Amino acid sequence: MAISRDKKHTLVAELTQLLTEAKGTAFAAYDGLTVADLQALRKAAREAGVTIKVVKNRLVRVALGAVDTYKDADTSSLTGQLVYAISADDEVAAAQVLNTFSKENPQLVLAGGFSGEGLALSAADVTALAGLPSKNQLIAEVVAQLLSPVHDTVNALSGNLHGLLDGIEAKATN
Repeated sequence: MAISRDKKHTLVAELTQLLTEAKGTAFAAYDGLTVADLQALRKAAREAGVTIKVVKNRLVRVALGAVDTYKDADTSSLTGQLVYAISADDEVAAAQVLNTFSKENPQLVLAGGFSGEGLALSAADVTALAGLPSKNQLIAEVVAQLLSPVHDTVNALSGNLHGLLDGIEAKATN
């Protein structure tokens, strides 16, 4: 069924807005996925703060051309039936959602992506990006590293205090 011109303009405007705010975008071929599978993908993406779009590649090219960041991006990999995952909050979330879903559903094949800086990414780049920890995980690791000396000091001091109390208790029982 053909899409009206007004609907196409609306889709391009929506995509342009999403891509303007995007920190990371990934796309994958979804031949062979059922509607239920796509709904499960959308649910997983929603939980991760990622937007899933199934749009004609030509409309995506128009939207990319309308965003200054992506104007010069290579769009040659936009072929076939593609599902687009766009994340405005985290650089790796879109890639992680598609990669995780593709492990359970081999019909979903990562095809590429775009970085927040407008660089085109290959499927291998997207897979590598999906293997990175998320922004929240990295923040948690930094906080843990910063708190490590504090925990070590508290444990050392409490260990001496426990040793002193054990010594006093041993003297009291003798």
